[in-house]
Amino acid sequence: MNENELLIEKFYTAFQAKDYATMQSCYSNHATFSDEVFVGLNAEQVRAMWEMLLKNGKDLKLEFKNIKADGTTGSAEWIAYYTFSKTGNKVINRITASFIFENGKIIQHTDHFNFYKWASQALGNTGLLLGWTSFLKNKVRTTAMKSLVDFIKSKKK
Repeated sequence: MNENELLIEKFYTAFQAKDYATMQSCYSNHATFSDEVFVGLNAEQVRAMWEMLLKNGKDLKLEFKNIKADGTTGSAEWIAYYTFSKTGNKVINRITASFIFENGKIIQHTDHFNFYKWASQALGNTGLLLGWTSFLKNKVRTTAMKSLVDFIKSKKK
């Protein structure tokens, strides 16, 4: 394994162990993150996002595979198994991650998953009926971002 493949493995092994501090250490100070829910996060926000998700995700289990990387880019596949706290629904989310690296750190991390499939599981009938709409996606994004902002504020008190 090369250095960047080892960094991806370190990140997901820490994720499995719910070790957000190690996950946070994998990002550069100017890193960005985006997925279907959290869009355009800066380094402070992405570090806080993982901490928030791990602290709130009591039954989270994770698998990862197909780690690939070269000198500047990388990818992995991962599956998250958890209970969505707002509904109590079980979720199995299959995610493809892509990375850009600089100086041994992640500077860009983008996760891709099927929002409709996720919403159908996490939100039940609401997700099944409205998960394909931009209205629901924007509502989920707004709610998630508010939770993240509130989490960051609570840490600074």
